[in-house]
Amino acid sequence: MKLKPAVAITLVTIFAQTLCAQTFGAQTFPAAAELDTVIGDAIREDRIPGAVLLIGHQGKVVYRKAYGNRSLSPTREPMTADTIFDVASLTKVVATTSCMMKLVEQGKVGVDEPVTKYLPEFQGGKSAITIRDLMTHFSGFRPDVDLVPVWSGYDTGIRLALNDKPANPRLTKFVYSDINFILLGEIVRRVGGAPENEYVKKILLDPLGMKDSGFLPPASAKTRIAPTEMQKDGSILRGVVHDPTTRYMDGVAGHAGLFSTADDLAKFCQMLLDGGKGVFSPAIIKEFTTPHTPADQKIQRGLGWDIDSPYSGNRGDLFPIGSFGHTGFTGTSIWLDPASKSYVILLANSVHPHQRKPITPLRRQVATLAAKALGYAPTKATAAPIGTQTGLDVLVAANFAPFQGKKIGLITNHSGIDRQGRRNIDLMKQAGVQITAIFSPEHGFAGVEDREGIGNTEDKLTGIRVWSLYGKTLRPTPEMLKGVDILVFDIQDIGARFYTYSSTMLYAMEEVSKTKIPFYVLDRPNPLTGLHPEGPMLDPDKTSFVGAFPLPLRHGMTLGELAKLENGEKHLGADLHVVELSGWKRSDWFDETGQKWVNPSPNIRSLTTAILYPGVALLEYSTNYSVGRGTDAPFEAVGAEWIRGAELAGKLNSREIPGVKFYPVTMKPTSSHLAGKTIEGVGFVLTNRDTFAAGRFGLELASAMARLYPGKIDFSANWKLIGNAGVIEALKASSDTQEAGSRGLADFLKVREKYLLYR
Repeated sequence: MKLKPAVAITLVTIFAQTLCAQTFGAQTFPAAAELDTVIGDAIREDRIPGAVLLIGHQGKVVYRKAYGNRSLSPTREPMTADTIFDVASLTKVVATTSCMMKLVEQGKVGVDEPVTKYLPEFQGGKSAITIRDLMTHFSGFRPDVDLVPVWSGYDTGIRLALNDKPANPRLTKFVYSDINFILLGEIVRRVGGAPENEYVKKILLDPLGMKDSGFLPPASAKTRIAPTEMQKDGSILRGVVHDPTTRYMDGVAGHAGLFSTADDLAKFCQMLLDGGKGVFSPAIIKEFTTPHTPADQKIQRGLGWDIDSPYSGNRGDLFPIGSFGHTGFTGTSIWLDPASKSYVILLANSVHPHQRKPITPLRRQVATLAAKALGYAPTKATAAPIGTQTGLDVLVAANFAPFQGKKIGLITNHSGIDRQGRRNIDLMKQAGVQITAIFSPEHGFAGVEDREGIGNTEDKLTGIRVWSLYGKTLRPTPEMLKGVDILVFDIQDIGARFYTYSSTMLYAMEEVSKTKIPFYVLDRPNPLTGLHPEGPMLDPDKTSFVGAFPLPLRHGMTLGELAKLENGEKHLGADLHVVELSGWKRSDWFDETGQKWVNPSPNIRSLTTAILYPGVALLEYSTNYSVGRGTDAPFEAVGAEWIRGAELAGKLNSREIPGVKFYPVTMKPTSSHLAGKTIEGVGFVLTNRDTFAAGRFGLELASAMARLYPGKIDFSANWKLIGNAGVIEALKASSDTQEAGSRGLADFLKVREKYLLYR
C-alpha cells in the first residue's frame, strides 16, 4: 500500500519518538531521574510550561525527552520532542554568527575591519567600531533601539541601528546589545548578496538538513510551534517571532527571528564539534569560539559565542572554561564542550503565556547534571594549600643546590625575603653559599630612598659591598661583576610597565649576555595577578629606564616570564634560568598567595595602592599636578590648584568606570609636587579589583581633566610614562583614548603567550 506523504511523515515521527523513548529514556542515561526531578519541579512551580532536553556526547544523541506542555492557552497541548521553538537570541549564534563565519572564511569580511567598510553610512561614516566589537558586545551600544513611537519595516530598523549613538566608548564596557547583531545581519545581507534568512538557508540549514529551522515559518508548521506570549488584545503569538524589534522588522533580523527544533540544533552542534563537517573549516570554528574580548576585561566572549560572562549560567558548574554556548530570551539555550565532545540543548517556552523570571537556575542545574553524567566530577574538598612558594622559597627547600660552590652576585633589596620574612642574603650564607657582591635597584638596598643618585654602600650585617644600580650607572659594570660566577635577581615587582625594577633586571641581563655568566631570576608573584594585560602599549621608539621594553601599561606577567620574553624577543642569548613559583595561579592577587607584604618602594604602601598605581602615575611628570606623594595615601588621590574636586569627581563617576568610585578631597602634600599647598582633588575608592582596569581608569582621568581644564596638563611632558604617541595625540585633541590605548595589545598578547610559565 502506498502511503500519502502526510501519513508517512506521521508514522516516521511516531516511530522516531518511540525509538528515542527506548534508547534515550530514563533507563539508559545516568542522570535521567535527576533531570526528570529538576525539570518536573520547574513545571510544577510554573517556571516553565514544558521543555525539550537533548544531550549529545561523542557523536551520538544520548538523551532526548519532552516534558510538560507545549501550550497552556488557549488550549493545553502536550510537549513533543519535535516541537519547533522561537529560539530568540540563539539566532545570534546559529544564524548570524554562522553567516559571518562563512563571510570571514571566504575573505569577504575581516573581523578587525571598521563597520563603515561594509555599511558606509554607519554613524555618518565616522566610527572606529569594528566587526569584532559588534560580535563581542564591546561596541558601546545600548541594549536595543527605541520601540516608541511605534515603527515598522526592516529598512526602518536598520536605519535606527545605523544612527544609534553609542552609550559608551568602544572596548570599555560589556553591554549585551541587539543593535550589534541587527547591524551584523545587514552586513550579511549586503556582503552575502541575500537577506539573512535566505543566506543562512543556503550556507547552513540546507547543507545540514535542518529542515525544521528558518525564519518566517510556514503556516503548515504552526501546530508544532510552541506558542509564546499573550498580547494585550488577548491573542497568543504562535509562529510569529516574540522579539518586538524583529516583529517590527517583518520577522527577519540578525539578533532574533530563527525558529528551530532540538533535533536540528543537535545537527548544528555536532557539526561544530566535528570541526565543520564540510560546512566550515576547523580553523574558522576555533577562531570564532575562542576569547576575543579586550584583555583588560574579566569576562570572555568569542565572536558571537558566550564563554564566561554573566550570561553563562547554562554552562553549569562542571563544564570547563573553553566550552561555549548561548541563551535565548524565550527560554532556549545551547552549550557545547569540545573537550568532551558534548552538548546540551534545553528548549523551554518560558514566556508562555506570560513572561516569568529567567530560568538561569534551571539551565545551570541541567548542565551540571549532564556534565556529571558525562564524566565531569565535582571538585572535591581538599586541605588548605600551603600557599605560593617564591623562587627563593623553592631554593631554600633545595639548600640552594644550583649555587653551591659558586660565587654569587645578588641583585636585591629589602623585598628579597622568604615566606617567614628571612632575608635571602642570610639564607644563602646559612646554606654555605658565597655571596661576593650585592646590587641594589632604585630606592636603594633598604628600599627607603626616594631620590636619584643613590651611592654604593654595604650590608651592615655581612659587610658585603652593595653596588648601586641607580646612581652613576644603571647597569652592572665589568668591575662590579669581577669574580661573579652566577648573577641572581630576587626583587618583588608590582606588574606596571614603568616600575623600574624590571628595567634593572633587563639591563643586568643584557650585560651578562655579553659574558658567560648565567643569570638566575628567583620568580615572585605579580601582585596584580597574571591576568588582564592592558594598554597603552609603549611605542618601540620611546624606551627608557622607566620603560625599557615595549610593554603594555599592565603586562600581567611575573618577572621570570618577562625575563624569558625579553631574552627571547631581543635575541640576547643570555644563559637565563628562572626558578619558578610553586602553588601560584594566574588569578591570584598578592593577598591570596600567603606571602608577606613588604612595601616594595616608599610610596607603594598597600596592595590597593599597587592596583591604582599604573593608572594614577601616567601623568606624574606634570609638576603642576600631585599624585599624592607627600600625603598619607600616595596614588590614592590626585590634586592640583586648578582642579575643582566636586566637578571632577562628578564627571568621572558619570563615566561608570568599572571597579572604582571618585569623591572630592582637599590635600596638602608635604613633599614632591605642590608641597605645602592646599589643593582640591579627587580620591579613589576601589570597589571591585577584579573588574577594575587601571589603563582605562588612567586614561579616563586624563581625558576628563583635558576636557574640564584644557591646557593645564602638558601631556607631552609625560611621554615616558604614557609611552604612546597615539594616546598623547588623542588626549591633546580631547578625542577617544580607548582605541589608541588598546592599539598593539593583541599583537603583544600573541608574543606573550609563548613565554608564560604558569597556566
